[in-house]
Amino acid sequence: MSAWCISQNSRVFTFVNKSLTTFKCLLRCPENSDQYLQSVYLRRLIMAFAPILRRASAAKSLFSLSRLSLGSSPSVRSFQTGASGDDRQPPPPPSPSSIAGYHVSSGGYMRGAVYREPNQPLTIEEFHIPRPKVNEILIKTKACGVCHSDLHVMKGEIPFSSPCVIGHEITGEVVEHGPLTDHKIIQRFPIGSRVVGAFIMPCGTCSYCAKGHDDLCEDFFAFNRAKGTLYDGETRLFLRHDDSPVYMYSMGGMAEYCVTPAHGLAPLPESLPYTESAILGCAVFTAYGAMAHAAEIRPGDSIAVIGIGGVGSSCLQIARAFGASDIIAVDVQDDKLEKAKTLGATHTVNAAKEDAVERIREITGGMGVDVAVEALGRPQTFMQCTLSVKDGGKAVMIGLSQAGSVGEIDINRLVRRKIKVIGSYGGRARQDLPKVVKLAESGIFNLTNAVSSKYKFEDAGKAFQDLNEGKIVSRGVVEIL
Repeated sequence: MSAWCISQNSRVFTFVNKSLTTFKCLLRCPENSDQYLQSVYLRRLIMAFAPILRRASAAKSLFSLSRLSLGSSPSVRSFQTGASGDDRQPPPPPSPSSIAGYHVSSGGYMRGAVYREPNQPLTIEEFHIPRPKVNEILIKTKACGVCHSDLHVMKGEIPFSSPCVIGHEITGEVVEHGPLTDHKIIQRFPIGSRVVGAFIMPCGTCSYCAKGHDDLCEDFFAFNRAKGTLYDGETRLFLRHDDSPVYMYSMGGMAEYCVTPAHGLAPLPESLPYTESAILGCAVFTAYGAMAHAAEIRPGDSIAVIGIGGVGSSCLQIARAFGASDIIAVDVQDDKLEKAKTLGATHTVNAAKEDAVERIREITGGMGVDVAVEALGRPQTFMQCTLSVKDGGKAVMIGLSQAGSVGEIDINRLVRRKIKVIGSYGGRARQDLPKVVKLAESGIFNLTNAVSSKYKFEDAGKAFQDLNEGKIVSRGVVEIL
């Protein structure tokens, strides 16, 4: 306790000291614990009492919580950005002038890749290491995938709060659990364990999550996708030089550390590499969700995948794993089509050289496929997808598009021929992510073949430039080891 330094307030010191003694058994902090462990438990205790301290008018008049040091480690300030998660309403954007509260940290800083303005290069900036809250986990990021969803944000095609740290498919190592985190979560993800994170991070408690539909999680869309925060309406990211808040695209995974709700994680076996396994959290996760829940692929089904990028190429492997017969890959780049043959495609179609719909019907004896998947997010390929399916077939849309884009469809054919058009954003993290990991662990899904480009963390900007220019054949991954 001699390491504490609390400005102008011996009463707060006494309060915390007594609380530590009272709750020592609860926190499992033995008297003979080393100084580092005691500091960790002290930090958890203080964070648990933060709401009480913030609301205590007496405390407000007694001291300033702008800087609080624990041991020899520097502190980190935290900022309230709006209403609590219980209010179920997205908060107003945070501003340094209206922030309150504090953040106790073990100290340290990290780097993250920041998007600030459309069509401007990413900047690598320094942050305070983020701190997890209840049922959240701090992860030391090992790798992060390079996805078109991030690129859409960076090009201003999909609105998102800025500045933000991008990156949403990650692998890493568990560093810390948030205070009061459920003991079952701590048992499943102990400190030092290897994990993979899904881009859809279910809250686990909303009406959709309660039904097992994690891909429709209310809080994920209301807070993260709409506001760039986690589900208490607050970001976990603050810049080192001025403490200003920065938003999070999913967990903000293109950084050396990230915080994610525990329900969006799955254990990563030692047999799987960190780098290649990063794509499990989006590219493979999205493909699995489309094949299992939207397309409902059955053995013997025929399928066409339009757009053979990271997600489209993963659809080929998942369709093969589900027993599809004719697997037709459609793209305009010959190198991607050649790659598709190694990933399960039985036929390839270059849509720049021939009519894709006619060729698909020719391959299927004039019928069309049972399932067509659109993985680009363009009006032209949307129409190709709906025209490629047989009567009673399913057209599954998984490609994101520029905001406001509209796809056309032949209404009479839709009605008369019982065509089903289904959207699919991703898998269901709690049930699907462990299955995806098993597919990779068993070798059914070939991770090594699915990753075509690797980048250093400092080259994250170049990775997205290559993606934008079509230079990444299947999936690119940024290594943050």
